[in-house]
Amino acid sequence: MVNRVLVPLLALSLLLVVGLFFRQIEVTGTRRNVEVVPVVKPNIVLIVADDYGFHDIGYHGSKIKTPTLDKLAGEGVKLEKYYVQPICTPTRSQLMTGRYQIHTGLQHSTIEADVPNCLPLDEVTLPQKLKEYGYATHMVGKWHLGFYKEACVPNKRGFDSFFGHYVGHEDYYTHIKEEGYDFRDNYKVATEYNNTYSTVLFAKKANAVINAHKKSHKSLFLYIPFQAVHSPLEVPASYVEPYKSIYPNDKSRQAYAGMVTCMDEAIGNITDTLKTTGLYNNTVIIFSTDNGGQVRAGANNWPLRGWKNTLWEGGVRAVGFVHSPLLPKQVQGTINNQLIHVSDWFPTIVEGLAQGDTEGTKPLDGYNVWPCIISENETSPRKEILHNIDPLTVIHNGTQWENNSFDVRINAALRSGDWKILTGVEGSVGWVVPPGFDIPTKPVVVENQVLFLFNVTADPSEHNDMSGKYPEVVDMMLEKLASYNDTAVPCTYPSPERSADPDLHDRVWGPWR
Repeated sequence: MVNRVLVPLLALSLLLVVGLFFRQIEVTGTRRNVEVVPVVKPNIVLIVADDYGFHDIGYHGSKIKTPTLDKLAGEGVKLEKYYVQPICTPTRSQLMTGRYQIHTGLQHSTIEADVPNCLPLDEVTLPQKLKEYGYATHMVGKWHLGFYKEACVPNKRGFDSFFGHYVGHEDYYTHIKEEGYDFRDNYKVATEYNNTYSTVLFAKKANAVINAHKKSHKSLFLYIPFQAVHSPLEVPASYVEPYKSIYPNDKSRQAYAGMVTCMDEAIGNITDTLKTTGLYNNTVIIFSTDNGGQVRAGANNWPLRGWKNTLWEGGVRAVGFVHSPLLPKQVQGTINNQLIHVSDWFPTIVEGLAQGDTEGTKPLDGYNVWPCIISENETSPRKEILHNIDPLTVIHNGTQWENNSFDVRINAALRSGDWKILTGVEGSVGWVVPPGFDIPTKPVVVENQVLFLFNVTADPSEHNDMSGKYPEVVDMMLEKLASYNDTAVPCTYPSPERSADPDLHDRVWGPWR
């Protein structure tokens, strides 16, 4: 008898690998099998929310209304051990390349608008690879991977079209950051969208891309990195109104919640368009956040410790799911607890969905996790996640560890199996309880302690530091960090340039070199 675990794998392989049928045509009164026509490879819609808190989705217990996301995740596969990076640029770089940021030079911070830096031009990007396998590639939303010269922008990095903004954050209505306008329709500065809310605008453009694509013979890759729900806290008043009674004393939370609901509605509109065009039945929808929520801007990551820009779980553990009618019935509506990282999407999409290969890229840090997503019993090939090693962030007054294989004052974190080590971090970082919850929390702070060890399987909220109890595990984890660090390329973080100032370019952000 065929093992029942293999059944969905075989079925999907027949759809994605074989993908052929014979079309019979009439020839002088007889029917002959004369043409082999390939079935279109699955469409891929990759949606990324910005600064979205782990707690802030309905199925994690939030009071924020997210009916679309709850339904898509509930009918798909929820990824509950899914990790990203703690800030925007590193997550997007790993998504686009499948490579850790220590291997692209983006270990430190984000790429600011006036900094001459971008995703290295010798990296092969996900859309570039998908084009090799016949995909049409489109992007709608936020880039944030650098634009100091034209070779860095999305249209030059594999996307057939781009609609959105280059910078990391801006006004949702005016699309202005620090007196500079940033909104593009491909290379064109698109000033006609001033005073249009970006979440609504991005959904309309995504729908236009889908509608235009429905007659295409190619498969579609549509990347939608929303500006939402990054600050500034701006949303049409109608979305805030329902939350005034839920969060009566917290205007930031009211606005943030409204932004989440608006984004949820936008994703619902995109899904409806996929269905009305007939593309839905051959589409895989992947949803991810880019980092933990920013608690100072209304978000919440409860019950996880920490927030955006930290290596604690609240900064790197993410909301994520896969939804598709192509998923085997037995995994639809399930929870996947396998270890998955944002860098895995590159090989998963190229190999698992497009049925291609990753030849021609630099060595990948990601894995093809599609077999473990579509099977109830297949384990993830990933056993470790290097969260980061940032040589430019160092706590100089921290206490060194006796084993000096790795300088524990450097900001770094590694997950290996059940264990997670953090170095060069502030122990005072704690937990932010959701509004309306009455739960006392207080981290145990040891003066000058910068190294922490947790069993994150048993203690996912990082309450119990085990470094004193298991020094041998600390030594082992530090050796692993040292080994990763030996493979790191120099960190690239140049100084801002005055020549980037939008005042020198008709008050527009854009390539200046």
